Amino acid sequence: MLKQRVITALVLLAILLPALFYPSFVPFAAVTLVLMAAGAWEWGRLNGLGGAACWALGALCLVLCGLSWLDGWLLRPLPWLWALGGGAWVLGGALLLRAGVAGWPQVPRLLRIVGGVLALWLAWLAVAQARVAGVNFLLSVLTLVWVADSCAYFAGRAFGLRFTKAKLAPSISPGKSWEGAWGGMAGVLVLAIAWVAADAHWQAVAPSLYTQLMRRGGWLLIIGAVFMTAMSVVGDLVESLIKRSAGVKDSSGLLPGHGGVLDRIDALLPTLPLAMMLTQL
Repeated sequence: MLKQRVITALVLLAILLPALFYPSFVPFAAVTLVLMAAGAWEWGRLNGLGGAACWALGALCLVLCGLSWLDGWLLRPLPWLWALGGGAWVLGGALLLRAGVAGWPQVPRLLRIVGGVLALWLAWLAVAQARVAGVNFLLSVLTLVWVADSCAYFAGRAFGLRFTKAKLAPSISPGKSWEGAWGGMAGVLVLAIAWVAADAHWQAVAPSLYTQLMRRGGWLLIIGAVFMTAMSVVGDLVESLIKRSAGVKDSSGLLPGHGGVLDRIDALLPTLPLAMMLTQL
């Protein structure tokens, strides 16, 4: 399993890193577009669709993203879209987590399928626009999720159930604790402060998410970092909820040793649009 994870990670890095650092945003947008289409295929499987229908869903996501690209949306400020998408994630995430695993099958299948494709399209549009804004900006958003997840894991292992005596979402993800969530938030706050200092020191041409928030006030930097960390947890929990409802451990086996595409990007689905919302509104 470890060997598979390492090989898959190396292959992904060999594809993503050259695309990420290429002078033009086009290669990175193209690679991530394919990944989102694969995520749509997985989404169809999680919602009980057959093979042909899953492929059609992947193609639909590909076409939707491609049409947005051709129409110039990657280079156009879209504050209204980010506000709608961010609001949908906050409200929808809260409702889904409140309903729990048993509540997911009660949502009409068509609504589930359409909502999933729209979430993937919105995330692709956000990650592509973030790359247009600059590698520094994009990496600051991606690293937020990675640091939040890593710090939550270590804080949960060290302090889990020591203060709250209750799990974060026991019926959805029994391994998560409130202490882990707080540790993730603390880690992201440290990251944000360090990144702002690094931007100032190296006079970054493309300011990071944290620097852009800091320019609007230190209070917004703190609130934004905590809010986005919380929403990354929501994205993770929502996917766990859906997989439990479907009775599967992973969204697919497309990434040997890592599960599926959705398993790797679940926390990014809400945070990417929210990052664009916070910087464009």
